[in-house]
Amino acid sequence: MARRDIPRRPDGGRSDPQPKSGSRLMRWLRSLLMWGTGFALLGIITLVVAVAVTMRSLPGYQELKSSQTGQMIVVRAADGTEIVTLGPSYGKWVPYERIPQPMREAMISVEDRRYRSHWGVDPIGIVRSLMVRVESGSWKQGGSTITQQLARNIFLNNTKTFARKAREWVLALALEQKFSKDQILELYLNKVYFGGGAYGIDSAARKFFGHSGEEITLPEAAIIAGLVKAPSRYSPTADAKAAVGRAGVVLQTMESNGYLTAQEAQGVDLKKVKMVEDRAGQNSARYFTDWALPQLDIILPENDQPIEVWTTLDPVMQKAATSAIAGFAPKGAQGALVSLDRDGAVLAMVGGTDYLSSNYNRAVNAVRQPGSAWKLFVYLTALEAGYTPDDRVVDEPVTIEGWTPRNDGGRYAGEIDLRTAFAYSKNTVAAQLGNEVGFGQVANMARRFGITTPINTLPSMVLGSSEARVIDMVRAFASVQAKGMSVMPYGIRKVTTTEGELLYQYRPESSQQLVPSYVAAGMTDLMQTAVNIGTGRAAQIGRPVAGKTGTTSSNKDGWFLGFSSGITTGVWMGRDDAKAVPGLQGGAAPARAFAAYMKVATAKRPVEKFDTELKLPQWQLEPDDEAMLGNPDDYFYVDEQGNLVDPARRRGGEEEDNVFNPDALPEDPQLDVPQAANDDFLSRATGRRDNETAPSVNVPRVRPVPPQRPPSNTNP
Repeated sequence: MARRDIPRRPDGGRSDPQPKSGSRLMRWLRSLLMWGTGFALLGIITLVVAVAVTMRSLPGYQELKSSQTGQMIVVRAADGTEIVTLGPSYGKWVPYERIPQPMREAMISVEDRRYRSHWGVDPIGIVRSLMVRVESGSWKQGGSTITQQLARNIFLNNTKTFARKAREWVLALALEQKFSKDQILELYLNKVYFGGGAYGIDSAARKFFGHSGEEITLPEAAIIAGLVKAPSRYSPTADAKAAVGRAGVVLQTMESNGYLTAQEAQGVDLKKVKMVEDRAGQNSARYFTDWALPQLDIILPENDQPIEVWTTLDPVMQKAATSAIAGFAPKGAQGALVSLDRDGAVLAMVGGTDYLSSNYNRAVNAVRQPGSAWKLFVYLTALEAGYTPDDRVVDEPVTIEGWTPRNDGGRYAGEIDLRTAFAYSKNTVAAQLGNEVGFGQVANMARRFGITTPINTLPSMVLGSSEARVIDMVRAFASVQAKGMSVMPYGIRKVTTTEGELLYQYRPESSQQLVPSYVAAGMTDLMQTAVNIGTGRAAQIGRPVAGKTGTTSSNKDGWFLGFSSGITTGVWMGRDDAKAVPGLQGGAAPARAFAAYMKVATAKRPVEKFDTELKLPQWQLEPDDEAMLGNPDDYFYVDEQGNLVDPARRRGGEEEDNVFNPDALPEDPQLDVPQAANDDFLSRATGRRDNETAPSVNVPRVRPVPPQRPPSNTNP
């Protein structure tokens, strides 16, 4: 039976029931709302749980204050001024109540104007950032709050991913729940990066304005606050004009946020802000810090706390040294300078003409031939063996083991004294002396005075064919100035924490007597003459100077090393590729650079005369001096074994050595005693010469070495 309640279509068929579209839409919306609310509630619960868990895992406030990335090392000069800060510089912690109000207001205005009203994340700022993103097509404006930036600086990195951003939000909310607004702002202002390695307002204030963060003024606060956006672009040391321009924007923002009136904002003169200028020689000082700071690994226990390293470097001398090397080094050549105080403290160190273009430290790393400056060791050996500055030598052509040295200019002076030979750097005399005392003994003397590089013992070594470092050569000359006592260069006086706790204090090592004081006095006599009348005349500075020039073959290297008023300085010049430098001689550019520097270095020191008086030991006194001690016939000599030998008595005309025994002398004065040495030995031993035929060209013609002193008189 057909149902009558079902309507039929005009064509006689049954029609389908018509759904109510409004009801479906409402049901869909209700479902969406239910699911949305559910997901929102789930999200909120998840967020709350995440924030709660994160908050519980956050470090305490004191731990966050002390946390930092990397070790800060503040390097200070001898006068306490800061040379350079290496690693992240956090400065000293400035508590919230001591942070100047203009600094707090400037930072909030430019970085997070609703800082006091949000819970760590600013929805309005996020929306604004999204709108700018849609309009410009790129992320040009961030929506991060101060709290978010703090979370990112402490716990996260700067990768731009949504996952990192979500973690940043959670951390920011947790920070806001655990700490107060004042604590968060204090953490932020003491940790945010301001460029140039400076973290925190105290470090930034000291770096850019030369005072602590507690003394920041309104215009300085505007400059510092403007750095956060782009530290490298707006850094005052990089672009002062850009920094001032950005600070003007900060002042306008402070005015619009009600922190400043229009009159106050307009009254700020940013051009009058006094910024710290890059100190002359600061880049050059990096040669010194590159040498000194690696020593911390040896002198300090392992630690990661901020430290201050107090060095020996003198800023005035360092500036003068930098100018001297840059001003006198020949075009295309490099230069190096090391200057030591009498105790070995490094007063100045320059390793090249410009650290920024080349940080290779030629003062301590490069090894170059010292040329005639090496004669220091030749003459020290000769003086120790018994020569004196007044002894006569002969400057003439000589050949030793097939090697024939030549003097500069090819001229020979004939018979001269040792002082003159050194002053005019006579190569033939140095060769004869080296041959006579022994090339191995010269090498031993160089080792004794601190030369650490390999040394050959070929005859040509007396002219500086072995390579040496500048700092080693300066150390050797400093030991001569110290009257033969050893000198050890050092650059670090003490190390402290930033709070003043002493971690290391330099204690000098006990010095050793390298040569007797009379040998150092004789050497000083020779070197003073070299500056007064010899090859080092360009090194004169109006007060006593002792020194020596050095020039290698083809003018590849030029040296001058010397001392005055307790300061020893060495200068080297040449090319890194060891090519010839036209006109380069030790007595020219290096000596002039030495003089220019030493005039500044010694300016505040008293004039000191050198002690060149030779107080010779009894074993080395000349016969004329010995006459004052008694009858010359009672003079006894010493054989190679150190035994006393009586030369005055003969027996039956026979000449023979005899060990002297006072108890065994005959009572009869007429009784002859065998002669202890022949006439030739006596002539050589006493320094008296017979006018006999001169030696051939292949035989050194200098005063022979006197007999060695007795073992009992080893330390005269």
